[in-house]
Amino acid sequence: MTPSATPKPLSHNLPTVSHFRWTICALLFFATVIAYVDRGVLGYLQYYLAGIIGWNSIQYGHITAAFSVAYAIGIFCAGPITDRLGTRYGLALAIFVWSIAAMLPGAAYSVLTFGIAMFLLGLGESANFPACIKTIAEWFPKRERSLSTGIFNSGANVGNILVPLIVPVLVVTLGWRGSFVACGSLGFVWLVFWLWLYRQPESHKRVSAAELALIQSDPEERTERVPWMHVLPRKETWAFAIAKFLTDPIWWFYLFWLPSYLQRTFHLSLGQSRSPVAIIYVISIIGSVAGGGLSSIFVKRGMSLNGGRKLAMLICALCVVPVFYTPFVHSIWAVVGLIGLAAAAHQGWSANVLTLPSDLFPAVAVGTVVGVGGMLGAVGNALLQQGTGYIVAGTYGYVPVFIIASSVYLVALLIVHLISPRLKPANLE
Repeated sequence: MTPSATPKPLSHNLPTVSHFRWTICALLFFATVIAYVDRGVLGYLQYYLAGIIGWNSIQYGHITAAFSVAYAIGIFCAGPITDRLGTRYGLALAIFVWSIAAMLPGAAYSVLTFGIAMFLLGLGESANFPACIKTIAEWFPKRERSLSTGIFNSGANVGNILVPLIVPVLVVTLGWRGSFVACGSLGFVWLVFWLWLYRQPESHKRVSAAELALIQSDPEERTERVPWMHVLPRKETWAFAIAKFLTDPIWWFYLFWLPSYLQRTFHLSLGQSRSPVAIIYVISIIGSVAGGGLSSIFVKRGMSLNGGRKLAMLICALCVVPVFYTPFVHSIWAVVGLIGLAAAAHQGWSANVLTLPSDLFPAVAVGTVVGVGGMLGAVGNALLQQGTGYIVAGTYGYVPVFIIASSVYLVALLIVHLISPRLKPANLE
């Protein structure tokens, strides 16, 4: 439908003024919060469960790699499935499946059964970001997409903040098995609100004509489905996918290894590590929203979309560099500052990278493109998770991992620029 077309039937009794697209953004935010709570429980309990289950860093690497391999498989399929089912039913199905899967680690009793449980969780959670990005493309004009993406993506940080705040309490009251079950059940609460509130903007009774005109203010795009074989060979797909392959694993390293790193290095209990971990992710929330809003500010002030996106990504990449010094710092609060800055910069970077598919492809292809990029990101994560287990068990501890974490963003930005120097929309003909 073009912006000049009649957007909705008059019988819908439309409101005069509405901002309902931000309610949709809030729902995506809470879905992301729940996803990161569900996957964060294991990372926070790693050191605690090592004494119960008896795993070492290499075996724990196998478990987290199992999650990542499943995520890679699932996210490659999730994009096309979301494009076919639509965002309402695609995301509803995803959160139903992953909420059940999130409870399964509560029944695990060995390295193998934890690995199986985390594999199933990774398979279920893989649809979250393809569906969320597709929803943003359907509900927001391009000039608002990086900000709205930054807002929903900040749910990852909120989820990571909640984990150290609620898991120690749940372990005391319900035991560690009950912690997995309680956190997994949160998705069913969200599902009720999603099915109640979500419709497409052009048929939603709470969306005014003015808001619908804003949502549809970009030039008209194709509406027929785009086969994934038309998307896969495009260089624009690979600009996004390589950026995800190089930088996604760093965030997952923080998620699965940071609590244990702090607990081991500074001899902290579950309760004592609560504040440092939570503060790191509080700092990262600022980066997610600010990084997403930064490119929007640049574009509104007259900079091209290409220049605005890449300048914001460069600023984020430079802010990550100091994290290489982390293993040489002996003050826990200095470590919190260094990792907090890096995590904030990653989230700002991610908000801009996640906007690239909707910048470069029509909305009907966005889910598929995000699926391809997410799959490569998960493959990179599986490699880093497995490698981290061996690196940590080796002579140099965490030093090589933090060096990698400090440098890959600049490498990724260079590759994105070389592949797509102007961020022009892909030709899918």
